[in-house]
Amino acid sequence: MSIVISDEILQAAHLTPNEFRQEIAIHLFQTGRLTLGYASQLAEMPITTFRQLLKQRSIPLYSYSVEDFELDLKNLRALGRL
Repeated sequence: MSIVISDEILQAAHLTPNEFRQEIAIHLFQTGRLTLGYASQLAEMPITTFRQLLKQRSIPLYSYSVEDFELDLKNLRALGRL
């Protein structure tokens, strides 16, 4: 599937086609809609380069919620490590 973005929209956003792809890829990764691998493919960047872009924007590679932390604590207590 191909999507055509008009030059008018790109100009209004002050983005090149590559930058536009990157912005969409970042957004979809950040919202959990795409994995790191798929997002880097959409951005047409090697994974290492895409990871660096995320780092520059202070976007974490992994989402670690309070619930995840609480579950980890529970499991560590059950294992006798806390």
